[in-house]
Amino acid sequence: MEAKIWTRWVGLTAVAPVAWGTNYFVTHEFLPADNPLHGAALRALPAGLVLLALCRQRPRGAWWWRSAVLGLLNVSVFFVLVYAASQLLPTSVASTVMAVSPLAMMLIAWFLVSERPGIRHLAGAALGLGGVCLMLLTGAEGVSVPGVLASAAAMLVSSFGHILTKRWSAGADVLASTAWQLTAGGLFLLPVAAAVEGPVPALSTSALLAFGYVSLVATALAFAAWFTGLRHLPAGTVGLIGLLNPVTGVLLGTVVAHEVLTARQLSGLALVLAGVVLGRPARANRRQDRPRAPAVALPSAPVPSAPAPAERCSCRPSGPPPPGA
Repeated sequence: MEAKIWTRWVGLTAVAPVAWGTNYFVTHEFLPADNPLHGAALRALPAGLVLLALCRQRPRGAWWWRSAVLGLLNVSVFFVLVYAASQLLPTSVASTVMAVSPLAMMLIAWFLVSERPGIRHLAGAALGLGGVCLMLLTGAEGVSVPGVLASAAAMLVSSFGHILTKRWSAGADVLASTAWQLTAGGLFLLPVAAAVEGPVPALSTSALLAFGYVSLVATALAFAAWFTGLRHLPAGTVGLIGLLNPVTGVLLGTVVAHEVLTARQLSGLALVLAGVVLGRPARANRRQDRPRAPAVALPSAPVPSAPAPAERCSCRPSGPPPPGA
């Protein structure tokens, strides 16, 4: 894979974990804490409807049931678990648990799409996970066990759902399949939320703006970028890019909460970025990435022909006489 093409797909895919890293903070600070089902539905359904309006495509054939399965895994269950984890855990701790997803995605991809993880991917995942732990596991804050379980379950469900998306991605437009998943997931959540949590709670202006950001940026844009990356990059590489999620959480806390990055956190950040770079697919032959000059056909040696009859030859040969003449 050429370096420029790889960088382009990585840059696009990185939009997703960066947006998801901000989602933990926005959910924790601005959204109602006791309504995870309504919160997940209000995040998913508007995003799906916006993407449907843009692509104007309906599912066909197997994509009716595939959209339902992926919508249940990647949207309904995942969004509820993430919402609960965001409310029960500090942003840094929730992000740390999700940082295990590169290893989970590699193993699941090995079994489902026959993408055997390479040494570079495994080393990059281990390096990145070590960097995340170095950045976040300071032991300064208490940890909620239900919150950790919710975050771990969200990591496993999303890893499985994302690899299924990669396996089934052929034959469907990325934007359209993302819209179908988000819409299906949101529709699944609406009746469950109404039955369990009652009517939609009253939302303040800040909560409405936060839902707008979470739905349009951290969901519609982020999922479209993520699934595009899954289509064009190995699952191991995409999983490593996901390590930018907790990195974003730390940097956001530094900028917004005016926290100071310690030398330990800076070292962890460097390890995470090194892990992402290490997971870059190796090129089998660098010369293949260079433009090749068009082949020039060499003239073949002339084949001597039988001499013409003397009476029909009225001119002398223009070239030098052949050797030995």
